[in-house]
Amino acid sequence: MANYHVTQKKGQDNWNVQKEGGKKASAVVETQKQAEQLAKQFSSNNGGGEVRIHRPNGGPIRDSDTVKPGNDPSSVKDTKN
Repeated sequence: MANYHVTQKKGQDNWNVQKEGGKKASAVVETQKQAEQLAKQFSSNNGGGEVRIHRPNGGPIRDSDTVKPGNDPSSVKDTKN
C-alpha cells in the first residue's frame, strides 16, 4: 500500500505528487486535478492507499480519498466522489 500527498508549495504555481515519507516529488504538474489523477494512479499501481489533497500554498489537508484495494479508515461513505 502507498499513500500519496498532492501539495502546492507556497509561492509556486505547480502541484506536487509526493509519496508519503518520500523526500522528492514523484511528479510535478500544472494543475491540482492532474496531480490528483497521477497520485491515484501511482497509489493504485502500488496496491492502493490514501491520496491526501492539500489546500493551495502549503495548506492543510482538505480531502482524502481511498484508492482500491486500500482500506478506508472511515466507515462513512464518501458521497463527494
